Amino acid sequence: MTAVLTRRPGLARLRAASGGSPLHLACLGFVALLVLAALLAPWLTPHDPNAVDLGAALAGPSADHPLGADAAGRDTLSRLLLGARTSLLGPLGVVVTSTLAGVAVGTAAAWRGGWLDSVLSRSTELVFAFPGMLLAILVVSVYGEGLLAPVAALGLAYLPYVSRLTRSLVLAERARPYVSAYRVQGHSALQICLRHVLPAIAPVVLAQSTINFGYALMDLAGLSFLGLGVPPLTPDWGRMVFDGQTAIQHGYPLSAILPCVLVVLTVVAFNVVGERWADRVARRDR
Repeated sequence: MTAVLTRRPGLARLRAASGGSPLHLACLGFVALLVLAALLAPWLTPHDPNAVDLGAALAGPSADHPLGADAAGRDTLSRLLLGARTSLLGPLGVVVTSTLAGVAVGTAAAWRGGWLDSVLSRSTELVFAFPGMLLAILVVSVYGEGLLAPVAALGLAYLPYVSRLTRSLVLAERARPYVSAYRVQGHSALQICLRHVLPAIAPVVLAQSTINFGYALMDLAGLSFLGLGVPPLTPDWGRMVFDGQTAIQHGYPLSAILPCVLVVLTVVAFNVVGERWADRVARRDR
């Protein structure tokens, strides 16, 4: 008799871990490849991303410039690779800021209740009513170009999404019997929240933060396209689209189209990963 192999191949196990969706698996692979490219960008770039070569201006793909060059003769591939660092670092700052502050505000509002809940809830609703892009434009107009100002503004704008979600989750966890049991044993509110409540709601909050990452990437790219983001010499996908307007007018759209494609693919990939993660958490809790 022939032996029956019950162990799944590596790819099959990876698909099962990702929820069995080829789309989700492809998005995970794209995100991992993008992060790896951003980390290794200084060693992968074939040229200095800011090196101006007017002789290669608007050059098409070639052996020296695999993805062509922009209107200033700067290598498109090098700017895309190094621009991934800025394009991913900004949304990461937005997500970290909004998640940490949102979790703290939502947990305090749900756990304490009363007047503190009313004050925090009304405050976040005021922030929620103000468009995030307008807030970022206002802050950048006051503090000037750079990454810190728009990241701080968008972190504040995204805070209500996390705080409202956290508040509803903490309220549900607070009503569970184990919380009452820990209170009877003499555990403080801080101990219960840090050791038990927050770890229980972490998967849902992280799923929401993953989705927020994609939206933050799109918002920051839009600010850079408007000339309100990173300084002109900083490689950034949104800034590349802004700089590529001249190339489009001369019939060479590659230097502007490629960063647009990367922004769209990255936003879709993070949204798919976040939504699938949220779906898996929801199915697990049923």
